[in-house]
Amino acid sequence: MPDLIRQEIAANSTTWVVKVGTRVLTGADGLLNQERISQLAEELHQVMLTGRRVALVSSGAVGAGMGQLGLKRRPTDLAHLQAVAAVGQTNLVEAYDRAFRRHGRHAAQILLIADDLDHRTRYLNIRNTILTLLDLQAVPIINENDTVSVEELRTTFGDNDRLAAMVTNLIQAHLLVLLSDVAGLYDGDPTDPQSRLVPTVDRLDESVWALVRDKATGLSKGGMASKLEAARIATSAGENVVIASGRKPGALAQIMAGEPVGTLFLAQGQTVPAWKRWIGFTAQPKGQLHVDHGARQAVEVQGRSLLAIGVTMCAGTFRKGDVVAIMDPQGQEFARGLINYPVEEMVRIKGLRTDQIAAALGYSPYDEVIHRDNMAVTSSARA
Repeated sequence: MPDLIRQEIAANSTTWVVKVGTRVLTGADGLLNQERISQLAEELHQVMLTGRRVALVSSGAVGAGMGQLGLKRRPTDLAHLQAVAAVGQTNLVEAYDRAFRRHGRHAAQILLIADDLDHRTRYLNIRNTILTLLDLQAVPIINENDTVSVEELRTTFGDNDRLAAMVTNLIQAHLLVLLSDVAGLYDGDPTDPQSRLVPTVDRLDESVWALVRDKATGLSKGGMASKLEAARIATSAGENVVIASGRKPGALAQIMAGEPVGTLFLAQGQTVPAWKRWIGFTAQPKGQLHVDHGARQAVEVQGRSLLAIGVTMCAGTFRKGDVVAIMDPQGQEFARGLINYPVEEMVRIKGLRTDQIAAALGYSPYDEVIHRDNMAVTSSARA
């Protein structure tokens, strides 16, 4: 039975980012499942036939490389993992292109690392390329560049979940779909028959995060924590997210129909402008400003600029124009912004009134430490 909220989201979502994980694309032997690639291409083609535009964030390069090289086990050392990924990436995109060509479409390979999205000019170039590919009815196949990036191969950085959320903000897609090896977020262990699927998350608060933490250790359970982080990034920018099973075909069609498949994470507030998405949810901070309660209230609630008088401590090696994180007295980040002063000057003016800056520095180019137009609040999903 279609859900009215989901129907409205589906109807208004004209640009999608779909992320598919390694476990969805590979079999029990860890090798790339060519049949699943074909099924996914068919599903994406059907979505695009409705006039929607789709960018695909896909893992699976290592699994594809293992198949090409005849390896039975996933390598454990970084050098071999990167080499296998380099071989596999070609095979992965070739498989997608072959599958899409059956529907008269083309696949386009885009390999990214975090630095590409940190750098504003490169960020905009990537955005323009992806949007142009969508205009050409091609399917961007986006993956982390495993041959030069170590994060995904060495850690559970997110298995491309965070990258998918960043791409969602990059192109201002209306819907992010994370196709997983589980059917969505559960209120307990997904393997426990007593656990129930959470159909909708209105607010990503601590009670939701607690569902993916081990009560004894506090560590996350599997990869769901990275998916919640991706949901936080996208919903904080005003977009909706669905986590659904990618093991069985049909999930994308169900989402288009507004059916209650997987877990829906509702957008938090209004859509955030593109400039502030980059500041708040993509570029990595070069440092931190710790502020008092009054400054947090002024920035977060009243939408005001950050002044030097509210800053209590500085950390990092930031320069003028860098993105810095703004931390409350408890050390929790609640905003990010472009700093008007380098760290050596911030150390000298923190806690001062605006009319005291000139005496401390010998000049006073800015009244604000961070202007509100160059700031994005990031705290709403974790408050």
